[in-house]
Amino acid sequence: MSESYKVTEDARGDWHRNIVSLRASIDIFQELVDDAAAVPVLIEHEMATKPTREPQPIITRPFDDAATYDPIVTAIQWPFDHPSASRYSAGSYGVWYGARSLLATIHETVHHFRLNTLASEAARVSSEPVVQERRVHLVHCGASLVDLRARCETDPTLLDPINYTRCQALGAELRSSFLPGVLTLSARLPAAEVAAVFVKEALSNPRHVCYLTYTLDVGSQRVAVERTPGVVDLTIGP
Repeated sequence: MSESYKVTEDARGDWHRNIVSLRASIDIFQELVDDAAAVPVLIEHEMATKPTREPQPIITRPFDDAATYDPIVTAIQWPFDHPSASRYSAGSYGVWYGARSLLATIHETVHHFRLNTLASEAARVSSEPVVQERRVHLVHCGASLVDLRARCETDPTLLDPINYTRCQALGAELRSSFLPGVLTLSARLPAAEVAAVFVKEALSNPRHVCYLTYTLDVGSQRVAVERTPGVVDLTIGP
C-alpha cells in the first residue's frame, strides 16, 4: 500500500443491513401462537424457507438488494454474488455495507431510494407517492477493519455525496492488500458509523430486526418512514 492504515477492532460486532423486501404478515403469525414472544421465531423460519416474492432490482445500490428470503443470501451474500458500482467499488467486486445504528441505515437507504426513484420512468409519469417495503437485519462482523473515521475529518472526498472516485481507488488498494474492509462514517448522517466489508467470510449470524415502509412524495421529494404500517416515525427531506 502507498500509505499505512490503522486497523481497529471497533468494527467487530453487529451491523444493520437494510434491504428491499416485502413485509411478512405479522397478524397471521400472531393468530398461530398464544405467546407474542414466539412471533419472531416464526418470522425467522419464514425468512429462511420462503421463496422469493419480488423481482430482481434493475438498479442496485450498496445498502440494497436481495432476491430470496434465505437469511445468508438475503443479509450477507447478495452483493458478493452480484458486484455493482458503489462507494468502495467501481463494480469489479462486491462490497457489503452496514450501518451501526438503525437510524443511519435508514438515512443511507432513503437517499438511494429517492435518487433511484426520481430517475425512473415511473416517477416521471406519475404524481402518486412511490412505496417501497424493506427489511432490516443485524449481521455480525468478526473482522478488524481499516479505520477511516479520523481521516474523514481531514479528507472530505471520503464523504463526497456524489463523487466516489477517491473511495473506489482506496477500496481497490485495500482489497488488493487483502484487508477485509473499512470502518468509516456515513455520508448521509453526520458522525454515524458505516462498515464496508470486502469478504463475506467476515460476516455471520443474520437476524431479523424489523420491517420498514418508505413512501416518497415525488413533488416534495420527502420520504416518510414507517416501522408500524400507517404510523410515520420520521420524514426525511432531500
